[in-house]
Amino acid sequence: MKLFKIFLLLTVFISTSIFSQEEQPERQQGHLNNNKFKQLYEEFSTPNMFRTGSGAPGPAYYQQKADYKMDIELDDENARLYGNETITYTNNSPDELRYLWIQLDQNMRAKDSKSPLIEDSNASAVVKPDVFTSTFMKDPFDGGFNIEEVKDANGKDLEYLINQTMMRVNLPKPLKTGQKYTFKIKWWYNINDHVNGRGRSGYEYFAEDDNRAYVIAQFFPRMAVYNDVEGWQNSQFWGRDEFALNFGDYEVNITVPADHILDATGKLMNREEVFTKTMMQRYEKAKKSYDEPIMIVTQAEAEAAEKSKSKDTKTWKLYAENVRDFAFCTSRRFIWDMMAVKIGDRDVMAVSLYPKEGNPLWEDWSTKAVASTLKSYSRMTFDYPYHKAISVHAKNQGMEYPMICWNHGRPKKDGTYSDKVKYGMMSVIIHEVGHNFFPMIINSDERQWTWMDEGLNTFVQYVAEQDFAAWYPDALSPGDEKYPSKRGPATKIVPYMGGDQTYIAPIMTKGLNTHQFGNNAYGKPAAALNILRETVMGPELFDFALREYSRRWMFKHPTPEDFFRTMEDASAFDLDWFWRGWFYTTDYVDIGVKNVSKFYVTAEPNALAKKLAAQRSREASYYKDYVFLVDENSEDFKPELKDQDITQTVETLKDYLDTNFSDEERKDIQVPKYFYNITFEKPGGLVMPIIVEYTFEDGSTKTETYPAEVWRHNHQEVSKVLASNKEIKSIKVDPNLETADVDTYNNSWPREIKQSRFDQFKSNN
Repeated sequence: MKLFKIFLLLTVFISTSIFSQEEQPERQQGHLNNNKFKQLYEEFSTPNMFRTGSGAPGPAYYQQKADYKMDIELDDENARLYGNETITYTNNSPDELRYLWIQLDQNMRAKDSKSPLIEDSNASAVVKPDVFTSTFMKDPFDGGFNIEEVKDANGKDLEYLINQTMMRVNLPKPLKTGQKYTFKIKWWYNINDHVNGRGRSGYEYFAEDDNRAYVIAQFFPRMAVYNDVEGWQNSQFWGRDEFALNFGDYEVNITVPADHILDATGKLMNREEVFTKTMMQRYEKAKKSYDEPIMIVTQAEAEAAEKSKSKDTKTWKLYAENVRDFAFCTSRRFIWDMMAVKIGDRDVMAVSLYPKEGNPLWEDWSTKAVASTLKSYSRMTFDYPYHKAISVHAKNQGMEYPMICWNHGRPKKDGTYSDKVKYGMMSVIIHEVGHNFFPMIINSDERQWTWMDEGLNTFVQYVAEQDFAAWYPDALSPGDEKYPSKRGPATKIVPYMGGDQTYIAPIMTKGLNTHQFGNNAYGKPAAALNILRETVMGPELFDFALREYSRRWMFKHPTPEDFFRTMEDASAFDLDWFWRGWFYTTDYVDIGVKNVSKFYVTAEPNALAKKLAAQRSREASYYKDYVFLVDENSEDFKPELKDQDITQTVETLKDYLDTNFSDEERKDIQVPKYFYNITFEKPGGLVMPIIVEYTFEDGSTKTETYPAEVWRHNHQEVSKVLASNKEIKSIKVDPNLETADVDTYNNSWPREIKQSRFDQFKSNN
C-alpha cells in the first residue's frame, strides 16, 4: 500500500498548507489542562510503602486482625437473640491505638435511630394498607443492641461510648504495634421481621403453622477497620452502604430449638451430634454427587417438623478461619440439599436451604446455580478457597456473607412461576454467591466504594449467567437462545447515561449519596467493565489483568486506585482516559458520522493548488509534480475521472511507480479507485474507540476500530481518509451497539430514516 501513503501524505500537506496561509487568530488566555487524556495524578494518592504505583500491596502493607469466640442463643418464642462474645484484636499497624471502634449495625433499628430522619418523605394521596399501618399506626420497632457489659479479659469493666451505630471502647493503655487485646461484650436484641419491616436479616413469619425462618446477620458487635488510607472507618450505618470489615477466625456456638435445621459460615464441627444417621448417610452421598443435588432434609421431613415445636435445644458448633464476617440461618421449616463441585483440585459443597414455598423452583435450580457460579468466578479470579457456598431462600431478600447468602424467588402457591421469577431467582443466586469473591475475599470498603463490590460483582455475574445457560441449557425458557441478563451489555445502561443529569452522579461517589443507586453502583460499572473487556482491551488482556488484581488483593483491603493501577500494570494499557470518563464524570457516549466526502484523482491542479500558487505569486504549473484530489461535488470534478486508471493517466504517478518499484513489487500494488474523507463527531463527552463498519456496493463489509486515542488532539471531531477500489455504500458507527452510544441517529451514513412512534403503531396495526 505504498501508493496509499502517497495520497495520505498529500492530503496532510494540502490541509496544513491552508492553515499556514490564514491569518493567526487573536491570542487567547491560557487554560488548565482539561484534556480527556490527562493522567489521573491529581485524583490518585501518591504511591507509598503501603500501596505501590503498580497497584500491588507495598512492602509495608498491613491489616488488622479480629478473632471472635461467641456463644449465641436464639429465643424462638420471643424472636430474640442473646450473645456473649470475646474479641481478640491484633494491632498490626505502625500506630499506637488508644481506643477501638466497634460497629453496632442493629442500632439502625433502635427507637432513637436517626436513619429515618435523613430520608425525604411526602404525603401520598394513595397508600397501600401495610404502608399506611406501619407508617402511621404502629409504634416503632424496639430494635437495636442492648449492651449489658463490656469487660476486659479479667472481667474488669471497660469505659465505652455509643454514637449511633458505632461504639468506642477506651483502652486502659495504648495498644502498641504487634500487640493483642482481648475483651468481652454481652448483648441481646429483638429480631426484626425482614418481610414486613425490611432489613438485610431477620425472620419471616409463617402464620399457617406459627413458625419462623431466620436469616441472621450483622447480629454481633463487629470490629471496625483501621487502615493506612483512613485510619478508623468512621462512617455510620444508615441502612444502605454496607460494610468495611476485618479478617479473623471465628469459633461460634449457636443454640436453637432441637428440631431446627441450621447452616452458617464456617465448618460444622459437631456434625454427628446434630445430624441424624439418615442425614449423615445422605451427606456422604452428596459429597460424591457432581451432577445432581442430594436431599439432606426432604420436603416431607420439613413439613413434619413444622408441627413438632420442640422445647429442647441443640447447639451447633462452627469454626471459620480467615473470614471477614459470620452469618447463619435456622428454621424447622427448611428443606436442605447439597452437591459437590470440582474447583481446581478440591471438592467444594454447593448447598441450598429453603422452605416448601420455594419449590419446585428451588429444588430444581438453586444448588446448580451455586455450583455454576463457583466455577465461573473461579475461572475469572482465583479458585474458591472455602469448603462450601450456601444459598438460603428468604422472601424479598438478596444479601451476602462469607459462604452464605439470602436469595429471593418464590413461585405461586400452586407451584407455577413466571420467567421473571425464575430468571430473577437464578440471577440473585449467581450475584450473591459471587459476592464471596467481591468483597468477602477481595475485601474492599463497601461503606465508601459501593461499586467495588457491587459493580465488579455484577460484571462477573454477567459472565457467570452466560456460563450457567451454556452449562445448563434446560434452565432457559423456550425461545431464549441465551441468558437474558439485565445488566452487563452496553445497551442496558444507555437509558441511564442518556437521562437527566440532575439525577446522575459519578460512580466515584459514596453509595448513600447517589441517585438511582442500582444504575450507579451496579449497572454502569458492570457495563463499563464489559466494554473495557470486549471493546477496548480484549478478553485476553482484560482477563489476565482482572485475575492479577484478584490474586494481589485476595484476603486484603484494596482501594479503587489499586484496581485501576493493577489493570493498567498487567495489560500495558494506559486507561486513565477510561477511568476518568466512566468513573469520575457523568459524561455519556455519543459518536456519529458528521460528513462524508468522495474524492477523485486528477493530474490537473485543483482549486486549492491554484489558490496557493496565486498567494505565492507562482504559476499553477509549479505543482505539476503533485497528485491532486477533487471533491465529487466541487467545480474541479469531471465525470471522466470516475473511470480512469490513475496509474496511467496521472503521469506523475506513473513516473514515480516506474522509477521506484520493480516489476515484482508492482504486482502487489493495489490501485484504489475511490477516496473518501470521513469526519466523525463526538457530541457526547466520553472518548471511546470509533468502531466503524464500511459496507461496499458489492455487499462486502469491512470493520475498523480506531483506538480512543484518535481523539487526543480534538475532542469534537476527527477525520479519516479511506482509499478503496470499491465504492462505499454505507457507513455505520458502533454497528453492534457495544459502546453504550446514547443516540444512534447520527451513527449512519447515509442517515437511516427512523419511523416515529405513530408510524410504528400504524405499521403494526
